Amino acid sequence: MNITLEALQILDAIDRKGSFAAAAMALDKVPSAITYSIRKLEEDLDVLLYDRRGHRAKLTPAGSELLSQGRHLLNAAQELENRVKRTATGWESELRIVLDVIIRFEHLLPLIKEFEQQNCGTRLRFSQEVLSGVWESMMTGRSDLAIGAAYDGPDAIRMQGDLQTRVLGAIDWVFAVAPEHPLAKADEPISTELIQQYRAAAIGDTGRSLPTMTAGLLNGQDTLTVASVEAKLAAQLAGLGCGHLPRAIAAPHLQSGALIEKQTDHRRPTETCCYVWRHTNKGKALHWFLQKLKDPTVQSMLLGND
Repeated sequence: MNITLEALQILDAIDRKGSFAAAAMALDKVPSAITYSIRKLEEDLDVLLYDRRGHRAKLTPAGSELLSQGRHLLNAAQELENRVKRTATGWESELRIVLDVIIRFEHLLPLIKEFEQQNCGTRLRFSQEVLSGVWESMMTGRSDLAIGAAYDGPDAIRMQGDLQTRVLGAIDWVFAVAPEHPLAKADEPISTELIQQYRAAAIGDTGRSLPTMTAGLLNGQDTLTVASVEAKLAAQLAGLGCGHLPRAIAAPHLQSGALIEKQTDHRRPTETCCYVWRHTNKGKALHWFLQKLKDPTVQSMLLGND
């Protein structure tokens, strides 16, 4: 390859410092070495990088393009060097965290801000899945940490001995409908047979290879399947479906009257969710999050109970 990082560094220094002589001083080289490197690069590429006809050499269009794109390469090389150094100290270059949709991302923001204060350079990458999709993300190695996973994972997961789980907390569910929904005026407790006659708003399981998991749905019930808690909430507020919502999410709408809580004869039990990680992962960023997730205050914050 004719283009080297050293040549790009020289080209960058000339542009930043304003002259060949100033670049030589900045790079601790003699001016003749700078001149030779640029001429050698021009010969190797068979293009003119500088127009030398005036009092001061100026970049040609080809030189400007090389400088512009070359800076991307220099930044990438510097980032690679930093990542290698971070890895050597035990900090991961990237930590991939998958959230079940019951965990609202905004509840994680204080934790992310606190993590940033570590100045470790680890990049955080968040994704979102539902039910078995969360477990599948861990099983296939797409994620390093899962938050909010359904506690009773698929049997295929339980057979894997390298995944560790800890309880995050309990989710209290409330059956809610919009005031104009037919079930709003139904006598309580509402029977299973009556609920089955009306469409449920449900969040679809995102698993691809694991058996599909469902929660709170009745056999044979018509279903409006959506992608998120926010979409499910919106559908129920619009009277387009009925179903259970986490009480922490439904609470302000129950208080305003936009939703009505109804008692049923098949009350969905309080469910436990957990966080999951691979015990063979010894990275410092993962360990930092695991320590924080042990804190009852953090657990309450993530579940929206604070």
